[in-house]
Amino acid sequence: MAKKKSKDKDDVVISVQNITKEFTVYEDKSYFLKEKLGNLRRNKKRKHVVLQDVSCDIKRGESVALIGVNGSGKSTLLKLLNKIIYPEKGKIEINGKVSSMIELGAGFNTDFTGRENIYFNASMYGLGKKDVDPIIDKIIEFSELGEFIETPVRTYSSGMYMRLAFSIAVNVQAEILLIDEILAVGDAHFQAKCLNKMKELKQEGKTMVFVSHSVAQVKSFCDRAIWIKEGQIEMDGTTEAVLEAYMKEQGLG
Repeated sequence: MAKKKSKDKDDVVISVQNITKEFTVYEDKSYFLKEKLGNLRRNKKRKHVVLQDVSCDIKRGESVALIGVNGSGKSTLLKLLNKIIYPEKGKIEINGKVSSMIELGAGFNTDFTGRENIYFNASMYGLGKKDVDPIIDKIIEFSELGEFIETPVRTYSSGMYMRLAFSIAVNVQAEILLIDEILAVGDAHFQAKCLNKMKELKQEGKTMVFVSHSVAQVKSFCDRAIWIKEGQIEMDGTTEAVLEAYMKEQGLG
């Protein structure tokens, strides 16, 4: 007889198990051009380990902040969760439909209008036209783009990109949202609107992983924080406790 899974195990929707991620760094930035022209000389390269043996579980309905200084590995972890990149070692298991706001405008065709990009971007979440038609007015209304929804997105400002990307991501009925600093773009009014929407989704039981340098946003939105330092988890606990330790180390406490 198969063993019955525990309730706690069933509640885990993101499982990160002993992840290591590294990148190759070339000392000569022009190496690739020289290589194509005939490999004129060897270029020195080295491995840069961004994440090393990182493990964590995130349960259904949790809002978790990834914090740390620039280059600590938090955005790399978010990209691994979204399968933009893959680890050298370890395993990631995700149970649920994922929606992401990681790279501003990623998944947009700049020659398409905002309206066309709604259908185009939603298709990456597995939604067809018949799925998008009932929610497209809601997406456009939330974005506050007005008549600009009919113009090519190459004409959009970074704030307009954010409005459209966020509006699509929160309306595709995903169970898990991955968010990386996107709320740092745009005016205060729309940032507040986004945070209110995220709180609403949190109340609905959505799971969210949130990278931000904004202490205020992390405090107001996340119950739990994971501090990543030099590619490893330094601390994982309540938002208040982790932020206190992190800010103290940064000389801000």
